[in-house]
Amino acid sequence: MSKKKLSKAGNQQGSLAVETFKDKTIRLITPVLAMTGWLAMMAPSMAVTTSYANDYRVCTARLLNLGITEQAISQSCAKALRPRDLSSCVVRINQQTQFSAVDALSSCEQARRPENFSNCVVGITRNTQEAVPTTVLNYCGRSLLPERFAQCVVGLRSEIDIAPTQAMDTCIDASDRVSGFSPASVPQNRVNTEFSPSFEVTPIPGNPGGQ
Repeated sequence: MSKKKLSKAGNQQGSLAVETFKDKTIRLITPVLAMTGWLAMMAPSMAVTTSYANDYRVCTARLLNLGITEQAISQSCAKALRPRDLSSCVVRINQQTQFSAVDALSSCEQARRPENFSNCVVGITRNTQEAVPTTVLNYCGRSLLPERFAQCVVGLRSEIDIAPTQAMDTCIDASDRVSGFSPASVPQNRVNTEFSPSFEVTPIPGNPGGQ
């Protein structure tokens, strides 16, 4: 056999080997790619259903720890626009005031901004030595600017000998007039631009009324 024919035969065998290798490689890689694509499609779904990034799961778990009934929890968390904020509001009020988790949940789920509402309730309660009636929940819920309302109550009581209810009556009337709206007329989706206040009382030097 001539060298030319041997060379041609060798080239054909080489091409056949390359094609065979490609076919085997494709057969091996295809299942792997298919599995990878399937896992990629499943990942977002798994994250939604099992991860603690799910705000509704966080809301449910937190409220269960407070002993609230499953029916009340499911209804409240499902209806909440911000379920994580709702549960934070309930937990904070329950832990830092004398109010029950059930009372806190009932009020927090009606608040436009649960975080601001809890700041209001906790701020007024900390400033009041005598027992504060549950009406403080109603006052903070009525106010369009609950954190400013709490600052008003705390500020008045820090310098004046005034009863908690009287201070809240005075501040809620003033806040309504300043806002120019009644609570019933404010849209539920109103954007709140309040800042986070401090309810700590700093004595004023030389002022005997400071507490």
